[in-house]
Amino acid sequence: MTIAKYFSPQACYGFLGLPLAMAALPVYVQIPAYYTTQLGLPLASTGLVLFFARMVDTLQDPVLGRMIDRRQQNIGSWLIVAALLLAMAFYGLWQPPVEAGLRAANSTLLLTWLGVMLIVAYTAHSMINIAYLSWGARLAETSSSATSSNAGLLGAAAWREGLGLVGVILASLVPSFIVLGLPAKIDTRLTTYAIAFSALLAFGVISLLRWAPKWQQARGDTNVNLRTALANDKFRRLLPIYLLNSLSVSIPATLALFFIADRIQAPQMTAYFLALYFFAGALGLPAWTALAKRLGTIKAWKLGMLLAIISFIGAALLTSGDLLPYMLVCIASGLALGADLALPPVLLAEIIPKNQAPASYYGVWTLLGKLALALSGLALPALSLFDYQPGQFTHTGSLVLVYAVLPCILKLFALRSLHRYPS
Repeated sequence: MTIAKYFSPQACYGFLGLPLAMAALPVYVQIPAYYTTQLGLPLASTGLVLFFARMVDTLQDPVLGRMIDRRQQNIGSWLIVAALLLAMAFYGLWQPPVEAGLRAANSTLLLTWLGVMLIVAYTAHSMINIAYLSWGARLAETSSSATSSNAGLLGAAAWREGLGLVGVILASLVPSFIVLGLPAKIDTRLTTYAIAFSALLAFGVISLLRWAPKWQQARGDTNVNLRTALANDKFRRLLPIYLLNSLSVSIPATLALFFIADRIQAPQMTAYFLALYFFAGALGLPAWTALAKRLGTIKAWKLGMLLAIISFIGAALLTSGDLLPYMLVCIASGLALGADLALPPVLLAEIIPKNQAPASYYGVWTLLGKLALALSGLALPALSLFDYQPGQFTHTGSLVLVYAVLPCILKLFALRSLHRYPS
């Protein structure tokens, strides 16, 4: 009796998306807060370590993509080694080798440990994620029918992104409850959390290697480099669309907590708003998949962009106490998120020539996603130029402009470029 008896090959492919999403959120969001508020590290020094580690993470992806292309025959070994590294780094981040009572006094050791573990975690995560996306791109070759191939791509992407959203929700809630619990039990519960993550990661890798559609090696010349990828006209034209769209998603994600607290003035509702947003994204994935099968990936993505623009126009009109209208914004923008998550990787998979290995393409792709995340961090210093300060209810007009209006403008540019994109 195997898992494959109860789940489709596309579902077995998608299981790995859950632990990968769990590892991405705490590394970017929760670990910095944990090391500063719980372990007593200085904010400025921690920020410098995070910046350096994130720069390494952003720049290494094209190199890792090239390495994966050259090691296609050993992709299983590559994934197993990367998973072991990620599991160890995930545990190490939550359990630094310094006794609890001495952590504040050993800030240099803690900062060094944090930097090393972050780089290992980022690298291992990228090693798995780029190979994982590349594997999904080659699901198109499991059928001779173009329609069936596209359906396989869309189904796999829906499972990957849907379970990824589940992972985001789990990683948002579980560590928060652990840290807010009894101090004497925090270390034990964090250890249990890290072990549970390792088990999910192992299950995801095993499902991918044993029960998902097999890794399809590229036929012909597999030595793809950045120049080869950028010579692909459709890929080159897709990159700015993806960057603009990613920025339009990253900026409101960065500012959501501030908008809820200072514009809507309902910080006690933050968890409910975020949960509604992510659940809407997960529930909308099957609809976007079905729509893409019927209309095509590009037309479905256009509709997703239009829905996002409408939802953030609505957000720009909200003010203090507009709880129900903001819930509707969360639902609409969450549904649009499903399109942004599932459809762009499928569109990329469709334009990679079958005689070229896909990992170098996805290395550039993930770099742009991380670049968008880094650029979205500039939203906070930009707001300070307009005299906005978190926790104050004045000057929230500038917050509305950056949180809601700017993403609409970016989406419109992305939509215009996508409209001109060759189908």
